[in-house]
Amino acid sequence: MKNSGKISKFGKVLAMGAAMTMAGAAAQARDLTVVSFGGNFQDAQRELFFKPFAALTGKPVLDEAWEGGYGVLQAKVKAGTPNWDVVQVEAEELALGCADGIYEKLDWEKLGGQDSYIEGGATECGAGHIVWSVAIAYDGNKLTGAQPTSWADFWDVEKIPGKRALRKSAKYALEAALMADGVSGAEVYDVLATPEGVDRAFAKLDELRPNLVWWEAGAQPLSMLQTGDVVMASVYNGRITGLNRTEGTNLKLVWNQSIYAVDSWVILAGAENKDAGNDFIAFANAPENLSKLPEQIAYGLPVKAAAELIPAEYAVDLPTYPDNLAVSVNLDVDYWVDNSEELTERFNAWVAQ
Repeated sequence: MKNSGKISKFGKVLAMGAAMTMAGAAAQARDLTVVSFGGNFQDAQRELFFKPFAALTGKPVLDEAWEGGYGVLQAKVKAGTPNWDVVQVEAEELALGCADGIYEKLDWEKLGGQDSYIEGGATECGAGHIVWSVAIAYDGNKLTGAQPTSWADFWDVEKIPGKRALRKSAKYALEAALMADGVSGAEVYDVLATPEGVDRAFAKLDELRPNLVWWEAGAQPLSMLQTGDVVMASVYNGRITGLNRTEGTNLKLVWNQSIYAVDSWVILAGAENKDAGNDFIAFANAPENLSKLPEQIAYGLPVKAAAELIPAEYAVDLPTYPDNLAVSVNLDVDYWVDNSEELTERFNAWVAQ
């Protein structure tokens, strides 16, 4: 196999890391704690990564869920020794935390080297774990008439009557609003970079306000679609495929104008289990382990050798599949690092009106 050399290298690194972890176990007063984003995604991670790693090392792995928010991580690090070790973060949380020094520098010799990742998938303090998208979804069993193909359709309450759900954050909502107003995906951040563009996005959100419902946890829009509380929702793409596979639902995803980004593993600065955290990331992102994830939930993989091992039947459901990628928008991390605080404050004030 053409990947055997890479897999062997990961295996050797993992074996060495596991030995180091077990040797230092007596010094660890708290079990390794790994934090992700919950739902059926974290269920899959638990079976593929958390439990097998615990079995390999002979030490428990505690897993917790969070809903994001850079301030949460800042507070934990500022308070002293954090009670979380490894955390899955979104792209701008990674960039902000690396710049602010609230993450440990990763042991890239143990992790197989940054060049084993796609462009933008590895930094000195973050190892990419998944490529995921925010996209429009609907229930194919309930929405049997006109069906959405774009954010313009999402906004069109005459063509498709009913409530819609969006993630409760400036990020993604503002991009969606501009694309609904006719801005192309290629130009959306150029427009958002101007005060007039931001005003235009909020004005477009104003139009949809009477028909708009907000969600904060990734499982919420799936429930809203299934109960019929909304006819459409923005969703995390992998959860749609996961639910269809496990529960036989008929939820449909619109790849056109979806927005994709990379989530990464980080280790919080001062984490008690820093060494075990590096061992865990090496294990979870090892190609032979990570490549199993798309069979459970449809997220793309930033580790190049892992992506090459994905069976074709699962690859077509991923944000990184060429046909899907061609009609998607790459989240501009730099834009949100520079503007997140100001736009989040304005967005929260707008929601509260």
